[in-house]
Amino acid sequence: MATAFSAAKFGTQPFPFGTTSSRSHQKPLFDPLKTSACSFLGSTRKLRLTPASKLNQVNSHRRSPVVAVSDVVKEKKTKSASNLLITKEECLELYEDMVLGRAFEDMCAQMYYRGKMFGFVHLYNGQEAVSTGFIKLLKKEDSVVSTYRDHVHALSKGVSARAVMSELFGKTTGCCRGQGGSMHMFSKEHNLLGGFAFIGEGIPVATGAAFTSKYRREALKEADCDHVTLAFFGDGTCNNGQFFECLNMATLWKLPIVFVVENNLWAIGMSHLRATSDPQIYKKGPAFGMPGIHVDGMDVLKVREVAKTAIERARRGEGPTLVECETYRFRGHSLADPDELRDPAEKAHYADRDPITALKKYIIENKLASEADLKAIDKKIEEVVEDAVEFADESPHPLRSQLLENVFADPKGFGIGPDGRYRCEDPKFTEGTAQV
Repeated sequence: MATAFSAAKFGTQPFPFGTTSSRSHQKPLFDPLKTSACSFLGSTRKLRLTPASKLNQVNSHRRSPVVAVSDVVKEKKTKSASNLLITKEECLELYEDMVLGRAFEDMCAQMYYRGKMFGFVHLYNGQEAVSTGFIKLLKKEDSVVSTYRDHVHALSKGVSARAVMSELFGKTTGCCRGQGGSMHMFSKEHNLLGGFAFIGEGIPVATGAAFTSKYRREALKEADCDHVTLAFFGDGTCNNGQFFECLNMATLWKLPIVFVVENNLWAIGMSHLRATSDPQIYKKGPAFGMPGIHVDGMDVLKVREVAKTAIERARRGEGPTLVECETYRFRGHSLADPDELRDPAEKAHYADRDPITALKKYIIENKLASEADLKAIDKKIEEVVEDAVEFADESPHPLRSQLLENVFADPKGFGIGPDGRYRCEDPKFTEGTAQV
């Protein structure tokens, strides 16, 4: 049993991924590394900021051993719930959240092809273990910053299915009143700081949110402000300059943030192996003085164990962590993508490792719940999603006067005329003849 996130050394035990891209049959994504007794994957380098001996002395009373969930899952004989690393209630919460994400996205595909949604819609099918494994560990005050693939992150953070579906329909009852759409989910109430359409765009926002938490705690003396920020992004983003700049700042200022790489192996149609000189993204963490961890992103229990340690570490004020979750999306990049570039064998390999199916198997084998219990959850989620569609479809479209709201900072500027009315309300506005 090893101490998680040891300051001196991180284990290098690889997960058994053997899948290769059709463009690189000779080279697996992660080459075999030497094994150790540690449950976690990562760099063997020391953290630069604090000597290992000193850090161990200071934090030894706050650390507890963590057993790799993978070791538990591998055991064939059924254990009693008291010996498991997760309770029945926790397991069912994870299952329900993952089923909600999958069912919601499947419904989005139907609605998109029926003409209820417009623009680009990027679905999350296959990656549910990452969102659920991380976000369900957060407090309401903690922040999440997402990407354009943000529907399920919003659901996991507590935004209602009604509000997310209405936003996708462009209705006033959406979480952004219909002005954000698929790629720009936002909820102040739930501290969902946005989906972002451009890659890397959300990472500086997440870094700023983490700085806010640290500033409130240390400068404003708000002792109870231990809020943590999660920054989600994909493998393609990890070659972007903002990624490196923010890793540097996060370590420099010891910010309470976890950088979560959802490595689904493809940046639109570009294989991760072809675009990155070193495909092992987690190694970039130690280069900036933070732990770098690789985890099986198709196993929600493994993700949850790593997430728990990283989040608790950030909450204690010990700084950032980079976690690479190797996962896979079951659909094309977006619903406009015919998905013809990926090897069918590769897609079949990951489909066989469906994270929801794996969790369901774990629950049944360990007698945490019955088939009937899980079917009841499936039925409940089906009704929630159907209700969300009906609600969104019946909700009103935004008024034309809403078009220029939240655009112009100066209320007397271009958006509002001298009479106090929105210029877009002028009948001639769209003709380009309105006096400006």
